[in-house]
Amino acid sequence: MKKITGLFLATLVCSGVFAQNVQPTWNATLKAIDEAGQPVPEAKADIGYYTNSQPGDALGLTDTNGVFTVSHSVLSSLAEVSLQAEKSGYYTTRKAHVLGPDYDQAKWTFTETLVLKKVGNPIAMYAKSVNLGMPIFDKPAGFDFMVGDWVGPYGKGVNADIIFTAHLDKRNESDADYKLTVSFPKAGDGIQEFTVPDAEKGSGLRSSHETPANGFQPQWVQTRNRKPGQPETGNLDANRNYIFRVRTALDQQGNVVSAHYGKIYGDFMQFSYYLNPTPNDRNIEFDPKQNLLGGIQSFEQVQSP
Repeated sequence: MKKITGLFLATLVCSGVFAQNVQPTWNATLKAIDEAGQPVPEAKADIGYYTNSQPGDALGLTDTNGVFTVSHSVLSSLAEVSLQAEKSGYYTTRKAHVLGPDYDQAKWTFTETLVLKKVGNPIAMYAKSVNLGMPIFDKPAGFDFMVGDWVGPYGKGVNADIIFTAHLDKRNESDADYKLTVSFPKAGDGIQEFTVPDAEKGSGLRSSHETPANGFQPQWVQTRNRKPGQPETGNLDANRNYIFRVRTALDQQGNVVSAHYGKIYGDFMQFSYYLNPTPNDRNIEFDPKQNLLGGIQSFEQVQSP
């Protein structure tokens, strides 16, 4: 089983029931459902754990109700267990469940629901993972998704798909105000945030299969503020995701005639973007084997669909 990145599966020596050589038991129920909320039977279920620093896996198949259960006695307490469900034709979903360092029967008997999204129609897209430093402040800088670079004179880009305008008022390292305005060059272009439900956060496909047709806003503003002796404030969120519409052409009535759609995983200015190359196609299910951006570095490669 591929372990969840950063999963902390440590064992701790505790007092109480452990000091008395009592073996507490955790009871896990994994429930696999599809996007419509229907059970996914015969999905491969894998619940990973550590016992006295030794890894273990409880393996099996979900039943007709999409359920797989397991109980396990341990000699020392667990911090977390990992859960995974996979089935041919679906994206694998993973999740961690926190038990806590001390035995608690209420916390150690649990049910986790994992949504398995169907593999639909993965397509070739322009996709890249970027960590952008602003080339200039207080002036707009455009970025070309199809080239994967800033628009000249800051890079090799030709068409500005998205525009970043940053302002920094830095008094010292602990006292500063930062504002980033994300905008677009054409009427009808825009962006909207989307959230990933808890049961879908570990899915191989975080986004929906396609974007909505409407609801795009022409601007997004990000702020970050530092004050001496205070926590940083603002709306930066590394777990934020977006969908967008660019290169839009409108008719005289303001209806969309042509546009390109895409998505962003992460927040500005460290994120991964995906752009569908076909006008008016709202499919954003990426095939990682078909990246239309060539010549990018290994750390710029995008593997998630």
